This record gives sequence, C-alpha cells and structure tokens, in this order.
Amino acid sequence: MPFKALHLSENVLRGVQAAGYTDPTPIQLRAIPAVLTGGDVIASAQTGTGKTAAFALPVLTRLGHHGRARVLVLEPTRELAAQVETAFRDFARFTDIRTVAVFGGVGYGQQRSELKRGVDVIVATPGRLMDYLQDRTISLQDISILILDEVDRMLDMGFLPVVKDIVARCPRERQTLFFSATVPPEIAAIASFALRNPTKVEIGIARSVNESVKHALYPVAAEQKFELLEALLAKTDFDSVLVFSRTKHGADKIARRLKTANHSVAVLHANRSQNQRIEALAGFKSGKYEVMVATDIAARGIDVAGVSHVINYDVPEKPEDYVHRIGRTGRAQAVGDAFTLVTPENAGDIRDIQRFIGQKIPELKLEGFNYRPIVARPAQEYAPGGAHSKPSRQGGWNRFGGGGGRRRARY
Repeated sequence: MPFKALHLSENVLRGVQAAGYTDPTPIQLRAIPAVLTGGDVIASAQTGTGKTAAFALPVLTRLGHHGRARVLVLEPTRELAAQVETAFRDFARFTDIRTVAVFGGVGYGQQRSELKRGVDVIVATPGRLMDYLQDRTISLQDISILILDEVDRMLDMGFLPVVKDIVARCPRERQTLFFSATVPPEIAAIASFALRNPTKVEIGIARSVNESVKHALYPVAAEQKFELLEALLAKTDFDSVLVFSRTKHGADKIARRLKTANHSVAVLHANRSQNQRIEALAGFKSGKYEVMVATDIAARGIDVAGVSHVINYDVPEKPEDYVHRIGRTGRAQAVGDAFTLVTPENAGDIRDIQRFIGQKIPELKLEGFNYRPIVARPAQEYAPGGAHSKPSRQGGWNRFGGGGGRRRARY
C-alpha cells in the first residue's frame, strides 16, 4: 500500500516524497490510520522500523496549517529530541507548520526566540521543558496532541514524576499517543491516567531482534578485547561502525586507542558538551568519522542511514539494551551486522539476553586471529553473595545460556 492510500494531506505527502520515503512500514500502515481518527494510541514496534514517521505524518495532517502550539512531543534524550524535530520539519517542508526542539546542554536564547516567533510543534526533553513551564515561556493550554516517545526509556531514566507533572498540565481534552520499542508493565503506571481507551498497535515481537540484522558473539580473553576489535575492523568491509561501551571513561579510552590506530573516530556520551555531541553525530552522519564510540545514550538516540555494523565492545547491562543497540544497524529494512565481544565474566549477561530475545546467539571466531587461552577468573572477582556462579572451566563457551559471572566492566 502506498503512502497516498493512508489519507495524508497532499502537502505532507510531498514532504514524504522529498524525504525519500517509498512504501510505508508495517508500524506506519497500522499506526497512521489510528492516529488520524483522533483517539488515543499506544504503539510498539522494533527499533528502526519507522515509528517517528508513524506519528509525525498523521499529526501534521491533523494540524493542517500554522496556528498555536498544539503538539507536544516528549523525548528522553537531547539527541532524540533533535532527531524527531528534524523529522517533523522535513515532513512539514511544504506546509507553514513551525517546529522547535527544546532541550538542555545549550543556551536558552535561540530556543526562546523560536518560541516567541510562534510554533505549532514542540519537541522537548522533560527537564528543559519544565524550566520553560516554570518561567511561563511555554504554556500547554492549547496542546491538543501529546506524544510520549520512547516511553520505556523515559521510565528507565527516572522521568516518571516529571512526565506525570507535564501530563497533568495539558488540557484534559486532548489526543495522547504513546510510542515505544517495548511496553513493559511499568508503562501502565502512567498509561492509566494519561490515556483513555487507547487503540493498541503492536508490530513484531517486542523482544525480538530485527530480522535484517545478523548478530553473533565473539568470545575472547578480557586482555585481548581491543586487539580483537582492531582485527574485526581491519577484516570487515564496513561503511560506518558504531562501537558501544558500558562506561563514559571506557568510551574515551577506546576512542583514544582507535585514533592511535589511525581510525577517524567520534565520541558520544553524557559527559560531552552539547556542541561536542552535535558535532560528533553530524560528523558520523556525514562520513567525516568512520567510527562512533558511544555509551547507551546512543542506543536510541541515533538514526543514521548506512550504519553497516554495530560492535558491542562491552555487553550491555540490560537485555533490552542489546536489542536497541544492534537496532542501530539494519534500519528501514536495510541489512546490517552486529558483533558482541564476550569474556567469561559476561556469561550471566549473555544468558539473560538470550532468554530475553528467545534465541541462542551464534558464536564465531575471527579467522587468522591469534587467540590466547580463555581462563575464568577466581570466584571472588564475581558478584558477592553467590548471585551468579562463575562459568565452568570445562564447559567453555558452549555453556552460554548457563551460569556465569556478572560484574561491571572496569577501565
């Protein structure tokens, strides 16, 4: 079914065409008609399947023309806020609808100027939005459509109290849309008072990996992790690579070593200034940097066409973050590869991930790499109290899915 069969306005359809979209994805096919009815919607789909367009296109159609600030979109991170506002602006290029991104880490001046000029769509992070609400720069009295994007991520980041406050400030008569990659039970805590008889749209299995992504584990001794990363980069035909670290310090260390090895590298984590984050992301998108080293701030904050490979230098702490991380490749029905470097200490995390996604992840070895023997560390180095037993020395790497140690990566 083409986009023109979804009853979008002519000007929005022109924006879709100019943005290079062809046929709608499954989440767009289901969610766009639901949003156009004006009722509340709670929608979930795998990361990288086009959720932003699934709410932006029908919302722009419903707005029609420039007026007051009628749409509020809440996002958990600055990168997502900037990314979603750009999508709204691109789709609205043949309309007179105005948008603004409101987030912290930058000065207030330009944002205030745009708000004063008059906007229809405000895409905001909760913290900066509350600043503007408290000094009355922004009023929510005319909001007719409230969108909470990546709701599960906002809950993970502890935004529930402030999100409830923001929802309570919006008019009771409004359309409310929840969009998320996963819908954990905790979402019911906010959905119960924010939504009224919502239409539920679910595409795919919430815990599954996008079928367009091929993913594998690369077992390695802890002291050889960086050597294996370098070898994988040397032997992989990639367009751009996103490397994930658990920690900010770890991301900086990996980036320094990759730069020494003559890779063009960008770094993205919460300790970087907003200007540094913007420059890093822009450089990665433009091809200036071939590698981006990031913490999980980028697991849902990056939508870059052509990310051919994701490498988990560190295994993610939460199983759902594995799905989000490797979903940065294979987006919009393209194909991609994801590699995860695993040491004996990661056995418990791998077990949890495989249970979460409902499948065993294949284990590979890089041909020609000089692997050292993998030796489990002493039991006292694992989590205290016997919460996780250490991996068997005899079971080797075929025992992923069994017991294993879990501890935070140290740098």
